[in-house]
Amino acid sequence: MGTTYTSEINPKKVTTRRLFDMKKKGIKISCLTAYDALIAKIVDDAGVDLILVGDSLGNIVQGHDTTLPVTLEETIYHTKAVMRGVRRALVVADMPFMSYQVSAEEAFRNAGRIMKETGCHAVKLEGGKLVTEAIARLNEAGIPVMGHLGLTPQSINKFGSYKARGTNEVEAEKIFADAHSLQEAGAFAIVLEKIPAELGKKVTESLEIPTIGIGAGPNCDGQILVYTDMLGLTVDFHPRFVRRYANLHDEMIKAISEYVDDVQIGSFPSHDESY
Repeated sequence: MGTTYTSEINPKKVTTRRLFDMKKKGIKISCLTAYDALIAKIVDDAGVDLILVGDSLGNIVQGHDTTLPVTLEETIYHTKAVMRGVRRALVVADMPFMSYQVSAEEAFRNAGRIMKETGCHAVKLEGGKLVTEAIARLNEAGIPVMGHLGLTPQSINKFGSYKARGTNEVEAEKIFADAHSLQEAGAFAIVLEKIPAELGKKVTESLEIPTIGIGAGPNCDGQILVYTDMLGLTVDFHPRFVRRYANLHDEMIKAISEYVDDVQIGSFPSHDESY
């Protein structure tokens, strides 16, 4: 049996250094999203290594079609909430669209606000070679940065779809080169989203820093999912890379329907539930 890093067995705080050590030892890194204190505490108690306050909050929490409307203020608000629920996991905040693309200095100011006002441990930004100046600037100032390559949701209007990336030789070579550029700029890890498994394996084996896959095959150093997808809370989203570990949507509908019925027929509250 391999070494595990669950909250019960080893409650020691997860750090960027620890993720690097886990890669060296071949210990897989588990990651999930969270957007509030309650879910963050549950995820943390379950032993997840890294919690991402993703800009997917635009879809999951706010009901938008894309991640683009999420603001810096909203990211700070949700990250502060998540931090109140976390004891062990490394917490990474997504930098929202247009909070880092204008210049390295603006990226530094915005990332600094996120870190200072939330107390989170790192930020994540999307893109390849074009964002390396920003990564280097943040890294110099002591702000850990996670990269993100492959399918980059903030670029949806550029690509026009959420189809897999790196499926042709030119694009695959660019993703591979960009991964090395991010590492050289100082990124501590890279999310690889929706790329061929073979490319995920090639990138992972060539880097010293960990890769976190989402639809990038089993050979990445870790995996991440949106928690509402893996718990079956979202019912209209069925990508190949999501494994549903529960069907909470139906369970919640059932429970709430029973509550409605009990209220309507007057069986709730009972005598024992009253003062």
